[in-house]
Amino acid sequence: MTDGGLEAILMLNRSALLRFLSLRSGGADPEDLLQELWLKVQSLEAGPIAEPRAYLFKMADNLVHDRRRADLRRNSRDDAWSGLGRGASPTASTQPTPEEALIARQQLRLVDEAIDALGERTALIFRSYRLEGMGQREIADKVGISLSAVEKHLQKAYRALTDMKDRLHADSLNPRRRGTEGHEDVAE
Repeated sequence: MTDGGLEAILMLNRSALLRFLSLRSGGADPEDLLQELWLKVQSLEAGPIAEPRAYLFKMADNLVHDRRRADLRRNSRDDAWSGLGRGASPTASTQPTPEEALIARQQLRLVDEAIDALGERTALIFRSYRLEGMGQREIADKVGISLSAVEKHLQKAYRALTDMKDRLHADSLNPRRRGTEGHEDVAE
């Protein structure tokens, strides 16, 4: 499909893309995002695209993620600057306390154990994606599985980590439960 063809597909799907961007953007102006998408399509030097509609929606989704990351960076930078304006020291120590460092090491160990418990392939895929920054397609080629299988392994890892995080949060709210995994609490 030529770039002009992709522009035509964009125009045919303009209202659907606007709805998609409106739902996904969480407050960002969908018209601005659509304009940014149009500019990207204009400057695109792509070869044939098998599924142009899906390609456009993926581009739109990537724009939403890019905008979100930019907003987070801007807010973080603004918070840092506003903190300096209120008398916060720019040289204030950001070193964790010994207790915070110990907790962080324990949590990292738990994360490593949770990932390892998922199996060698899932652990390899998760670490390749999150720690080495490899793309999902690249991982699929490296491991010799489909892109869909890579996504399923990542979902499995994310579910396990979310479950672990929820358990840690529940344990931190209920100190009596710490260290009593599998035992019932006895009412006093």
